[in-house]
Amino acid sequence: MTDRYAVIGHPVAHSKSPFIHASFARQTGQDISYEKILAPLDGFAAAVGAFFSAGGRGLNVTVPFKQEASRIAARLSERARLAAAVNTLAFDGHDIYGDNTDGIGLVRDICGNLNRKLSGQRVLLLGAGGAARGVVLPLLNEHPRQLVIANRSAQTALDLAAEYAGYAPRPQGCGFGDLPGRAFDVVINATSAGLTDSALDVPADIFAADSLAYDMLYGKETPFIRQARDAGAAVSDGFGMLVEQAAEAFLLWRGIRPDTAPVLRELLAAGGQ
Repeated sequence: MTDRYAVIGHPVAHSKSPFIHASFARQTGQDISYEKILAPLDGFAAAVGAFFSAGGRGLNVTVPFKQEASRIAARLSERARLAAAVNTLAFDGHDIYGDNTDGIGLVRDICGNLNRKLSGQRVLLLGAGGAARGVVLPLLNEHPRQLVIANRSAQTALDLAAEYAGYAPRPQGCGFGDLPGRAFDVVINATSAGLTDSALDVPADIFAADSLAYDMLYGKETPFIRQARDAGAAVSDGFGMLVEQAAEAFLLWRGIRPDTAPVLRELLAAGGQ
């Protein structure tokens, strides 16, 4: 019997998840179906309940439901609990388990696909919202020399950093205005500024020599990417993260990790469809 999975969000028509998971299933010989579910903004919990009641096994959760998903899961992974956000739900017939695979997807893309280390590096995370929250713990687990969280509102960054005060290295929080004169080896943009083609008010000298600038958005050249390239940094968008976080969800659901490299090539060759 074919096991059912889906991505749920609002909007959801643009999602690449069916393309990615169909590729994973073919590669690994898994018998699954994967669909898109457009949930009403005020009907996420009901849509999840209906899907699992009808025999669904797992859901990828996209905007704007990641925080709500963390509240309907009976059990959470540590990374999902700390992020207070869930992008993957699994149902075993009894209860719902919630995980957040965004951060590990980011780390696997940077360290594996891009062959850039995070250990011992000076890492700057721009933004302190939902996207940033999902990646702090996996970044810390790579043992950077320092992790600085910078946000337009300094207090939001300080609050997020304080939640990880017991981890090493202890993250630092600050405002964008505190960045001049500081340089980083890896700069990650977790803000949504690129969606509106807005530039971030950050200095060009945040990019150290031979640095990597990574925008978690994908499929477009953002002002952040242009600024970083002009400053001499290597640049990457979030296509690899998209595929890697999906592979982590597939592993949770099916107990097998697909090879992401051919799927990423396939996705890029198809123009990100």
